[in-house]
Amino acid sequence: MTKPTYFLAIDNGTQSIRAMIFDEQGTLVAKSKVDIEPYFSNQTGWAEQEPDYFWSSLCLACQQLWPLLDFPKAAIAAVSVTTQRATVVPMGADHKPLRSAISWLDQRQVDSKPALGFFETVLMKLVKAKDIVDLFHRQSEGNWIAQNEPDIWRQVNKFLLLSGYHTYQLTGQYTDAIASTVGYLPFDYKKLRWASAKDWTWRALPFARNMLPEILPAGSTLGHITPQAAEQTGIPVGLPLIASGSDKACEVLGTGCTDAHTGSLSYGSLATLNIATDKYMEAIPFHPAYPGVIPDTFNVEVMVQRGYWMVSWFRTEFGLREEQLAAEQDLAPEVLFDDLLAQVPAGSQGLMLQPYWSPSNGDGPETRGAIIGFSEAHTRAHLYRAMIEGLTYALREGKELLEKRSGIPITKLMVSGGGSQSDQIMQITADIFGMTVYRPHTFETSSLGAAIATAVGIGLYPDFSVAAANMTHAGDCFEPIMKNKILYNDLFNKVYKKMYRQLKPSYESLRAITESRR
Repeated sequence: MTKPTYFLAIDNGTQSIRAMIFDEQGTLVAKSKVDIEPYFSNQTGWAEQEPDYFWSSLCLACQQLWPLLDFPKAAIAAVSVTTQRATVVPMGADHKPLRSAISWLDQRQVDSKPALGFFETVLMKLVKAKDIVDLFHRQSEGNWIAQNEPDIWRQVNKFLLLSGYHTYQLTGQYTDAIASTVGYLPFDYKKLRWASAKDWTWRALPFARNMLPEILPAGSTLGHITPQAAEQTGIPVGLPLIASGSDKACEVLGTGCTDAHTGSLSYGSLATLNIATDKYMEAIPFHPAYPGVIPDTFNVEVMVQRGYWMVSWFRTEFGLREEQLAAEQDLAPEVLFDDLLAQVPAGSQGLMLQPYWSPSNGDGPETRGAIIGFSEAHTRAHLYRAMIEGLTYALREGKELLEKRSGIPITKLMVSGGGSQSDQIMQITADIFGMTVYRPHTFETSSLGAAIATAVGIGLYPDFSVAAANMTHAGDCFEPIMKNKILYNDLFNKVYKKMYRQLKPSYESLRAITESRR
């Protein structure tokens, strides 16, 4: 009888770092978790974290994993790392970070504009791309460091994403996965490689080509675990580190979403809905499709910024009672938050929430959230349910957009992320989308996607389709309740879809008035 093969997947998310072992069927065998502070902020809108904090937390997660195994570490065939997207780490010639990592949650911008040529500028204006090009330039962390910390910028040897930083710490190599490459970088999203020398992105950004790592397709070997990394993490020395992708890319694969008919909905800190395709397509003009883990594929995505972060916000601002009761009853607070959802009927008795805490899907900088329909009947439980419903309305709107752009109906919906653990939230999702929704067999779909890439990388499966078929499985399913489906459909079409357009003038006035008084 052949010995089982195991894979180590490490997931550096926004709120925790998790180390997990999967077997060749995609079964989660062991897991450790280290909660982390997502960022610290020295100024309003800034979000930074020390790279060493991420690394030491990764080491701790690994060290906590080993006592949980009932088999020798030698049975682990390979490791892969998936991380939050668009968090950047500038490295010096001494191979150490030059400053704190700038998180994907950071909101700082520069005031300059890209140094495009005359004809290039005219062309951008003609195709209505100039605004997005200017935004790309303004939001680049590289531009901000170059303009505001020029002494640091002159010392930058390599400019890495968090995934590339962990790869270097583990292997000593400046390599990264193509499917991890999401950020304000000179990357050609259509051709899935660094941009050509003539591409406008090099004139919008301050990088030289030698500042960027080598990027490789998922399943490739990025390097091998060094003796120093082995000592710090406990991962066996020499184990191959296999390329996978960002946490969202891995999540799409880990839910079994390999075509445009299957939607991968994620209730995470960034709430998203993705479809997978082998043809490049933009859900919103000039907002790129991101690299899929499966080589030469794309994930077409709509998003709600700070999606299920809102649950953390509600818990902090309004959830003290549940926190105290949970401690007294030795329960997870989320169980009691589910009780809040169950207390309120579908539709929250007319309370409606637009979850635009930050601009999403191309909305303008004036975008804000809104709550309408308050009456004396409403309680904080109504507010919580309206929050969940509003987020789900926004994702349904994204589904309709993806279907319109692709011309392909989404007939199956896989739901993952923290919110998917709640039966109440899953039922609300089924009711608002008006279709059966499925929960994968494991909550840890990002790590499972990384494990699938690892299984292909070592040759256990011949390709990603076969690996995904063997390692992903549907779990519980939730059917829509007909009366709720009808109610939500009316609220979505007659109220929610009109809210942004009707409130936009007020948002613009709020922005103009408040910014003029800063």
